[in-house]
Amino acid sequence: MLALVVGGGVGAIAGPTAEPVAAPPPGPAPAPAVTDPATGADVSGLAISRDGYTLDVLATPGGVDTPGELAFRILGPTGAPVTAFTPTHDKPLHLILVRRDQSGFQHLHPVMDPDGTWRTTTSLTAGDHRVFADFAPEGRSEALTLGRDIAVAGDYRPVPLPPASATATTADGYTVTLTGDLVPGTASPVTLSVSRDGAPVTDLQPYLAAYGHLVALRTGDLAYLHVHPTGTPGDGRTAAGPAIEFLAEVPSAGPYRLYLDFAHQGVVRTAEFTVVAAAGAGTPDGAPSGHGDSTPHGH
Repeated sequence: MLALVVGGGVGAIAGPTAEPVAAPPPGPAPAPAVTDPATGADVSGLAISRDGYTLDVLATPGGVDTPGELAFRILGPTGAPVTAFTPTHDKPLHLILVRRDQSGFQHLHPVMDPDGTWRTTTSLTAGDHRVFADFAPEGRSEALTLGRDIAVAGDYRPVPLPPASATATTADGYTVTLTGDLVPGTASPVTLSVSRDGAPVTDLQPYLAAYGHLVALRTGDLAYLHVHPTGTPGDGRTAAGPAIEFLAEVPSAGPYRLYLDFAHQGVVRTAEFTVVAAAGAGTPDGAPSGHGDSTPHGH
């Protein structure tokens, strides 16, 4: 499950209590795909329901910065919980959490009960958080990304969007450098190169069937876009670093937040960038502005 959204950017490292949501009535009406009016590109993560599938959140952590259970189901076209999934990038479902100001990114892999309830333990800061479920129901050729908000009551202090930068540094000495320009409506090559204490890292470990996993979220509405790696570990062509290459297509100009997960020496780390996609010739400047409110839809 590689996702992508572009923007302009600098990196950092990642790391409410809502009432349980009642299950919708059986047989939710299929939701049409959301198409960005600027370029016709398909975007994801803005809708609770799509193509007859619904993200049904059952429980959320009960306090600020306090570990608690996040539980949810994927309801299918008949209204019943889906229990059969086709793995994408080594997992049956990927769960992404991020606060509305695009801070507090988490990439989790919950465990499913036999009845179709997914559970994981996490802690969240005060504020509104976006929950993204990225999955492929068995029998469906393409993955879906559904999204909805959950709220954590408390002293909410929004974090300003970091300025655009071509480098991101982790607390334990890794630096990731971004090269490549993101042009809306075009499959743009993007390379992220990993170094540690100034030396290139050439022994990255496979993580989710790739040497890196990239999630991109459009600032403003948190549209979730997919980014695809250009190689696979063990294919005889793809080196284990320092460069990790992706093809990214963003729907509109404007700022995006990029989150790169990579594994080295048995630890998964996250580097975060703010990136600004500049409009190319004939490309409308249609990205939502702002750093918070959203309109629902997904993947």
